[in-house]
Amino acid sequence: MVAETTPDELRERLADDEDIAVVDIRDPSSYASGHIPDSENLPAATLGPEVFDREWPAEVVVSCYVGKSSKQVASVLDSNVDADVSSLRGGFDAWEVEDGSEGEADLGPTSPF
Repeated sequence: MVAETTPDELRERLADDEDIAVVDIRDPSSYASGHIPDSENLPAATLGPEVFDREWPAEVVVSCYVGKSSKQVASVLDSNVDADVSSLRGGFDAWEVEDGSEGEADLGPTSPF
């Protein structure tokens, strides 16, 4: 079973500048409408075996819309990369509710894999 990270836990880790990556697996238009600051948009439909070859930070948190798809992707990543991988509990919807905002809008290029 995949570990879950709450929005509050993720905010703390991001604020502490921990060695962490947030992977947002939603579609690009949803990501462009709002996302967790410094997250990478890697839509689930585009993820392939090449992602396992990437150099990963110590911790990876996977986010989706409501926290269901991210569990599946986090499980696959956890089995194939050298990092502590978890799913964001409640997904981006929980981040918005907890944060009280729409997230960070960023219409610029996303980080490539």
